[in-house]
Amino acid sequence: MTSVGHLHHSPADEMDAATLYKILRLRVDVFVVEQACPYPELDGRDLDPGTRQFWIADDDVVVSTLRLLTEPSSADGEPTFRIGRVCTERGHRGQGLTARLITAALAQIGDHGCVIEAQAYLVDMYAKFGFVIEGEEYLEDGIPHVTMRREPVTSQARDVVAGGPQ
Repeated sequence: MTSVGHLHHSPADEMDAATLYKILRLRVDVFVVEQACPYPELDGRDLDPGTRQFWIADDDVVVSTLRLLTEPSSADGEPTFRIGRVCTERGHRGQGLTARLITAALAQIGDHGCVIEAQAYLVDMYAKFGFVIEGEEYLEDGIPHVTMRREPVTSQARDVVAGGPQ
C-alpha cells in the first residue's frame, strides 16, 4: 500500500462545490477522455439521497475516487449498495488507492449486499473483496463489463466467522 493522499468520504450534498467538481472532472478525464467513451457521465445519481462520494486527495488534487449508491430496499427491506465510478488518475495507478477506497466503502456498507458493474479486466481485483460474477459479460460503451455481487453477511455467517453464536 501507499501513504499517498488522504482518504475522504461524504454525501455529495454536504461537500463543497470545488471538491465535487474535482471528483467529477477526474471521472470525465478517465472515463470519457482517456477511455474515449462519450457518454453522459453526469447521470443525476451523485446528488441522490444516500449517495456517498469517496476520494483520495494528494495535496489539493483528487487522484482517486468512487461513488457509493444506496439502491431501493429489496423485498426483505434490506438496502443494496452499488459501488461505481471507480477511477484513479493515470499517474497514481498501481499504488493501492483503489483498494483503499473499496475497503472504506465496504466498511461503510457493513454486512449489507453490494453490486458493481466491473470492467471485465478488473474481475480478479474485485474478487479479492468478496465480489463474485453474476451473469454474462456484456458491452457497455464498447468496453467489456460484468456484474459482480457481494452478498449480504447473514447473522449465521457472522456466527461461523466469529466461532459460534455469541
